[in-house]
Amino acid sequence: MLRTAAEVVVDFDKQLRTLVANLEETMLAAPGAGLAAPQIGVGLRVFTYHVDDEQSGHLINPVLHFPDEELQEGDEGCLSIPGLLFDCTRRANVVAHGQNMYGDPITVEGTARLARCIQHETDHLDGVLFVDRLDAETRKAAMKAIRDAPWAAEANPTLKLNAHG
Repeated sequence: MLRTAAEVVVDFDKQLRTLVANLEETMLAAPGAGLAAPQIGVGLRVFTYHVDDEQSGHLINPVLHFPDEELQEGDEGCLSIPGLLFDCTRRANVVAHGQNMYGDPITVEGTARLARCIQHETDHLDGVLFVDRLDAETRKAAMKAIRDAPWAAEANPTLKLNAHG
């Protein structure tokens, strides 16, 4: 599921609103800065975010635009790869256009951590994991750390790199 592009949401119904509520509850309980529907086994283009206790919400069918070429470096982790952080380069600023759970158009502008979160969660909707975005040396270390993680034996992960890296 994590390596499959999610489907565009076309039905803005009670079931979708329940999904958004479940994503938010799960994300906050983890706790995490964001959570995409594919991470809980639902192949729809939906994610929630909660960054710095000030910026929170959800985005459905996001399309990202980058207003400039500025980059940011920083530690990044993922609820699907628990307990591991790696330095990952992302765009510093993003404008995300999408919809809310009622189908209304919304725009979310992000800088710093919110920009990183929006890009990370949108990647999940495209079947991309943050380890795909790491430089070669860091990616090699990340894959070893994943194989050696205490949860790896239980989960039996078969993370494979993809062409997006």
